[in-house]
Amino acid sequence: MLETVGEVGIRLFGARNERFARVFLSHARRLFPLMPLPTVAIVGRPNVGKSSLFNRLVGRRVSIVDPTPGTTRDRVSQIVEVAPPTELGGDAESRAFELIDTGGFGVYVAEGGRFDDAGEDLANLTPQIEQQIDAAVRSATLILFAIDAQSGVTALDQQIAKMLRARNVTSRVRIVANKVDDESWLPAAQDAARLGFGEPFSLSAKSGFGRRIFTEWLWNELPDEGSAATPSEMRIAIVGRRNAGKSTLVNALAGEPRVIVSEIAGTTRDCVDVRFEMDGHAFVAIDTAGVRKRKSWSDDIETHSHHRAQAAIGRADVCVLLLDAREKISQIEKRLALELVTEHKPTAIVVNKWDLVEDELSPEDYTAYLTQELFGLGYAPIVFISAEKSDGIGSMVKICFNLFNQAGHRETTGRLNATVTRILEERGPSAKLGTRAKVFYVSQLAVRPPTIHMVVNRPELFEGAYAKYLLNQLHEQLPFSEVPIRLTFSARKRVELAEEKSVTKRKASRSEISSAMLAKNAPSRKPLAASAAAEAEDRPVSANPFREDGELRGRSGSHGSARKSERGSSPRAAGKAKAKKNPNEKSFGKPPRKPDRKQVGKAPAKFTGVKLAKPRSRGGS
Repeated sequence: MLETVGEVGIRLFGARNERFARVFLSHARRLFPLMPLPTVAIVGRPNVGKSSLFNRLVGRRVSIVDPTPGTTRDRVSQIVEVAPPTELGGDAESRAFELIDTGGFGVYVAEGGRFDDAGEDLANLTPQIEQQIDAAVRSATLILFAIDAQSGVTALDQQIAKMLRARNVTSRVRIVANKVDDESWLPAAQDAARLGFGEPFSLSAKSGFGRRIFTEWLWNELPDEGSAATPSEMRIAIVGRRNAGKSTLVNALAGEPRVIVSEIAGTTRDCVDVRFEMDGHAFVAIDTAGVRKRKSWSDDIETHSHHRAQAAIGRADVCVLLLDAREKISQIEKRLALELVTEHKPTAIVVNKWDLVEDELSPEDYTAYLTQELFGLGYAPIVFISAEKSDGIGSMVKICFNLFNQAGHRETTGRLNATVTRILEERGPSAKLGTRAKVFYVSQLAVRPPTIHMVVNRPELFEGAYAKYLLNQLHEQLPFSEVPIRLTFSARKRVELAEEKSVTKRKASRSEISSAMLAKNAPSRKPLAASAAAEAEDRPVSANPFREDGELRGRSGSHGSARKSERGSSPRAAGKAKAKKNPNEKSFGKPPRKPDRKQVGKAPAKFTGVKLAKPRSRGGS
């Protein structure tokens, strides 16, 4: 339909006026935002770098990269935008498409790793993995056939080429020779041309060699309909323990076997994003790997799967905690619930396989049991479904959209302040040492999650048990009854104007006093002539006992004469000099007495200020 609209725009504005035709086409895309994007699938044998190429084009680590054959099982997809060639300038727009990573064809289990830690035969997954590869090939707009340039064309590569010819998709296939780390590997990459799909593209997914030429070619090969911006849709992450029915739930939403479903625990490894449209609303469901205890992890692949599941929780808007109605709540569910509470994610508790226990349990009893075990998610809604029979799935999707809208709601500041004031009047925090708790201002800072900030006089009075009470009251009185609220406190930092002026004035007076005292206590810089002039005018000399050169005044004759002249001056002048003595001036006392000249150079004893006795002769009586 969008191609027809584009043709109408060209007819209306003419082929010459391409700018108006492009504007017309952009408005048409806004009218049809849910139109599917072109798809690009990456196929090939194991360990040729398909997942590395996928991550390179996406720009982040999505698919698990591991040398073990059969690491990728499901179809992992992401929406990617490629920039136009540089020679087109800024007039051209980026083009978006859906990139799909598939499992390696031909080898699905590692050597010696046919059986997992539970004794299950992993070879039983072969038909389903091949079905996923076949579905990606049939629906793809463009197929990237990846080979290893360093190992050359193998028999398995020729078998995949024969399979692609049998599917009658030869016109959509393009050879990509991976692991071309530098120009020395370019001749080896040309060997892939004998597969019959044209000249191969040489690049290195690991180092990025040849990436710009490849993305420019990819932009030219994609249809213009793919230039629409990727819509911001609700993302739902489905998390839970192994064999809880997460993949079955995704297939029930898709109406087709979109992901592999098996009784073998740990079948899902990558986080698979699947886009849906239901009742005019589009959303993305993220199927994650099953969680189990860390001590039970078998290899590095399971470690990567766990990290991918945690990343899916972080980028999701709403999380679905899927439970098995036949199993008791374990530490795995409690740890997942704690992580969801810590991340402040809107969560729906979905009880799967309810059709197997509905004759033995009632929804009321099971709800009370969940409230007791998962007390941190007491605000989360509970839904009972059967993914295998597709019962209750519509209600689950509606609840997820309701949680999404609640988390995106922004409350007015006036209602927030009125609500908090009413809560404090009913019950305020316990005062400590006569301190009364006060709230100065309340405001909502952000959405998803709703973040409410309170400016108070003492934040420590609102922390702990009262913060939990305040959250419960906000859940009841605000339109955030089923989503988590992030509540923060801070003390008032604003200073009153009069107090600020007094503080500034007090600081200035103290600095002035300090400067005056330093200037008054500074040693005199006047020469001896100035001292003589001061003596002639009957004025006292500075009380500082040190001269300009750092020596004591008592060591010079001038100082002694000055002291004698001071003694001989009038009593009035002496009293005046005594009155002007600075009380803060440090007293150095009298200068130490010099030792007797007879003892200089003879007695090594330390001078203590006491007159030494005369030395006795050795032979004396």
